[in-house]
Amino acid sequence: MKADNGIATQADKFSLAEFDVMSGSLPERILFNNRTVVLILCFLITIFLTFQATHLNLNASFEKTIPTGHPFVANSLAHQNELQGLGNAVSIAVETTDDSIYSSVYLNTLQKISDDLFFLPGVDRNFMKSLWTPSTRWVGVTEEGFEAGPVIPSTYDGSEQSVELVRRNVERSGEIGQLVAANNKSSVIYVPLRSLDSETGKPLDYAALSVRLEEIRNKYQTHTIKLYITGFAKVMGDLIEGIRAILLFFGVAVFISATVLFWYTRCLRSAILVMVCSLIGVVWQLGISFMLGYDLNPYSVLVPFLVFAIGMSTGAQKMNGVMQDVGRGSDKLVAARHTFRRLFLPGLTALLSDAAGFAVLIIIQIKVIQELAIIASVGVASLIVTNLILLPILLSYTGVNTKAAERSLKTEKAGLLGERKHLLWYFLDLFTKPKWAATAIVVSIVLAAMGLMVGRDLRIGDLDPGAPELRADSRYNRDAKFMTDNYGASSDVFAVMVKTPPDACTKYDTLMRVDALEWILRQVKGVESTKSLALYNRQMLFGFNEGNIKWYELLRNQQMINSIAYPAPRTMYSEDCSLVPVYAYLSDHKADTLTRVVDTVTEFAEKNNSESATFLLAAGSAGINAATNIVVTKANRQMLYLVYAAVIVLCFITFRSWRAVLCAVLPLMLTSILAEALMVWLKIGVKVSTLPVIALGVGIGVDYALYLLSVILVYLAIGKSLSEAYYQSLLFTGKVVMLVGVTFAVAVATWAFSPIKFQADMGIMLSFMFLWNMVGSLILLPSLACFLKPNYRKLRA
Repeated sequence: MKADNGIATQADKFSLAEFDVMSGSLPERILFNNRTVVLILCFLITIFLTFQATHLNLNASFEKTIPTGHPFVANSLAHQNELQGLGNAVSIAVETTDDSIYSSVYLNTLQKISDDLFFLPGVDRNFMKSLWTPSTRWVGVTEEGFEAGPVIPSTYDGSEQSVELVRRNVERSGEIGQLVAANNKSSVIYVPLRSLDSETGKPLDYAALSVRLEEIRNKYQTHTIKLYITGFAKVMGDLIEGIRAILLFFGVAVFISATVLFWYTRCLRSAILVMVCSLIGVVWQLGISFMLGYDLNPYSVLVPFLVFAIGMSTGAQKMNGVMQDVGRGSDKLVAARHTFRRLFLPGLTALLSDAAGFAVLIIIQIKVIQELAIIASVGVASLIVTNLILLPILLSYTGVNTKAAERSLKTEKAGLLGERKHLLWYFLDLFTKPKWAATAIVVSIVLAAMGLMVGRDLRIGDLDPGAPELRADSRYNRDAKFMTDNYGASSDVFAVMVKTPPDACTKYDTLMRVDALEWILRQVKGVESTKSLALYNRQMLFGFNEGNIKWYELLRNQQMINSIAYPAPRTMYSEDCSLVPVYAYLSDHKADTLTRVVDTVTEFAEKNNSESATFLLAAGSAGINAATNIVVTKANRQMLYLVYAAVIVLCFITFRSWRAVLCAVLPLMLTSILAEALMVWLKIGVKVSTLPVIALGVGIGVDYALYLLSVILVYLAIGKSLSEAYYQSLLFTGKVVMLVGVTFAVAVATWAFSPIKFQADMGIMLSFMFLWNMVGSLILLPSLACFLKPNYRKLRA
């Protein structure tokens, strides 16, 4: 006999002669009655997309990692011409191990490094700054009056007198703590970057730029000279360089998955087919991504493995179904068609749920995440063809190993002979009993409550200084620590734009408010120093009056203010005098630091905005990070709500039972809660690189519930008890759920040893979600079914 929806029972033995080739749904008949045509089409598509995938580039884009639609970033972009050099930049500190930087050897080396950096592709040369650039100037007051000039004059010749003059000029420049370290042992070369390579017109190649920067480091670094390099471009370059390590760990994960699958099935041909079809899905994904104009970046490089994992999970279920039917005596073609018939709808729902988990990321207005969502959705869509259609058709030709097929039914045959259930199946079956089910539900509620309490401390943004994507002891983070320890004006700049009518930026009332904001910012924890036109006026007036502290003030005399402001550097105000930036140099870009600064400036702006001066947030690297954190905070919950909404709708369409939907979704919700608690414990913040993970966990986890529940409901419909139905689901799909969950949990756990901390963190998170989703499906799902008693309505394949 055969249960509804194609679930085969022990009595079923179908030979090809007995099988009606016109049975089954229309898609099944079209596909399996034209198997050769389907194989040829898939082969041609694979060849074409493999060729396309070979052209896929690995790169990054600064603009794609920021939320261009957020008001902070919109304000910054609207005034980018007046704020040149505040966005994407690289800072290179050149340190000497001698007494100080004031030696001809050091200064000559600094000049050569500055010249080499000046000619790198993508450098915004007009705003590059070092001791050797003309824009680095000193200002002083002598008996003859006001004097100024470049820190290193054109008359510099390397003599002791010239070097001493440079020392005096630096002391009068106000650059100590900003461009020159307070201990006089290093200085910084600030290199702003453009988004496009000016020579080629193409997007800046961060990998190539990082290599060039390392070449300069290796060229000039000696036992007396050391270079420290920081900035977005270097982070991306180091991550891209670390792709080799990422690929190595991917290879390890694939090897572990394939080995365990073969160990489980003892059938080499079917194990190879499952792996090959999953890899074909990845190739299709990469090829289509190139055709859509996308590059892989350090954030989306993990997606191909996730697609591979989903493909292996889906493919293993198909292979297991064919193997069991062959073990019962069915012909390989008949077995493949029956497997397609009964698992296509659950498999399609699972893949659509996975796609929903990726697709909802499009709502996040950050281009790099939107591209990740599209690339991943393309990969899942590819699996619908490669693993739901191509794999069963291939298995209908190759079949499976006969002994392996018979072995797959060993447990089922033992049950029919009245032997005791396997100890593991016996334990899991306990959760179909009210006492054990109630215990599991209570424990889950307690875990959820604890997870929610811990999850309240989940932070948005970076929790560590430097680049959290890299290890704390990585070269980049050691360089970043050097910068923070030696420079008050760090690369983490938060700029407030004070907008005024044209020719009104130097008004006394405006500068007084700017000065007040500066004073308040300097009291904020995490703000190292500030700079503005108001501070410049104070310093110049102080200098004009022989350093008398009584003159360290803003005068009400507008003519005096104008005369002081006129020779000020153009970074102090815009050309039409309608914008005055206030620069706050932060100790780091941790989420707490940014939140304090944003709250302080927002409160000040609300109290002080007027028609004559409007305080706009925010430019600079720290301002952009703050905007990103705000967008991520909003999207974090919105994304999860949409993922669950999509999963609930798809589950309801599949099962037509709200009770069944609850059985499938509640274990996923527990995993999401505990995953956030794990992020708190691991000190992982929610940011651009980590935001997609929990949503992806929901999409991947629902696979387990769907495959188990689809079998349980069918057996309940033919009058079986929940215990019997659950036992059959364990034999049919549960074994594979357990196999896939444990295998991929172990496989991605190896990522914890990756030199790239981003991959290590994702490995721990994914391992936890693979494992806990499996546990939730095997224990909490039958426990909920014990009390909810989900009803069955006919499912259509």
